[in-house]
Amino acid sequence: MPYTAANNRYGSMIYNRTGKSGLKLPAISLGLWHNFGGIDKPENGRAMVRRAFDLGITHFDLANNYGPPAGSAEETFGAILEKDMKVYRDEIIISTKAGYWMWEGPYGEWGSRKYMLSSLDQSLKRMKLDYVDIFYSHRPDPHTPLEETMGALDHAVRQGKALYVGISNYNAEQTAEAARILKELGTPCLIHQPSYSILNRWIEGGLQDVLDERGIGSIVFSPLAGGLLTNRYLNGVPADSRAGGPSVFLKSDQITENRLRQIRELQEVAEARGQSLAQMALAWTLRGGKVTSALIGASRVEQIDDNVAALNQLAFSSEELARIDAIASAEQ
Repeated sequence: MPYTAANNRYGSMIYNRTGKSGLKLPAISLGLWHNFGGIDKPENGRAMVRRAFDLGITHFDLANNYGPPAGSAEETFGAILEKDMKVYRDEIIISTKAGYWMWEGPYGEWGSRKYMLSSLDQSLKRMKLDYVDIFYSHRPDPHTPLEETMGALDHAVRQGKALYVGISNYNAEQTAEAARILKELGTPCLIHQPSYSILNRWIEGGLQDVLDERGIGSIVFSPLAGGLLTNRYLNGVPADSRAGGPSVFLKSDQITENRLRQIRELQEVAEARGQSLAQMALAWTLRGGKVTSALIGASRVEQIDDNVAALNQLAFSSEELARIDAIASAEQ
């Protein structure tokens, strides 16, 4: 059936300003890292994108190598745009990244100007777009001058192929230097995309301070710790779960007895708040206004509804935060 977006799609979503820029992002954004590749059912991906937009999720996050196979998530999203979303292009924020392995040979990964700009051209072709809203350097390159990688981001904006630029997986020192270079070039760093969750707090060790000082926004990936902060693992490791299968991102040996205890205790806190564990975990990442948007993944439409419902209860008491900290800091 032809798609018409819900008339009330902006009624309940929260939109946060990205750093000191004029761009607002939804508090919950949808990532296409998993479940949108060539091995997945395209109609399921289509249904999830449509539902997300109906709920006010205006930001869709991709990368050149998302799939599998690499590139297929962008192709899937391009087809969805063509079928359903083309008329809404000016209401949508689309991001992509380059940095990890994408094609054979010496120019298929990392941060050279050659790779970054070639990758962006390929991404635009796969998604049938003239430009993306945000183009990221997906990871720092220890063998390429930072000036070269940031210069490629600046050039993408000057070409009209990206409106904003960002970085992902850069530490505090690298972020400060990247922001300095981009500011001098005249294309400020809009946003940083790091991993962050109740169980993974590395950005609190300096990176968040740099972002605040430079006026850079943040969109955090894996706020549910790869699925650990859901009800999926409350009773152990299901055979059909990511940890129970061949995933390279979550292994069964990472789910120790102590980790299971932590998850169950966090579940108790969530229940007392009237939330699912996933909802509380998302609300926690957004607490205090330091994080612009939490980036979710989904395999079913229902998961998107559940995650967005986290916005109904964002406030935490000091006692709740102290309890969460105590649980998360327990020795592994």
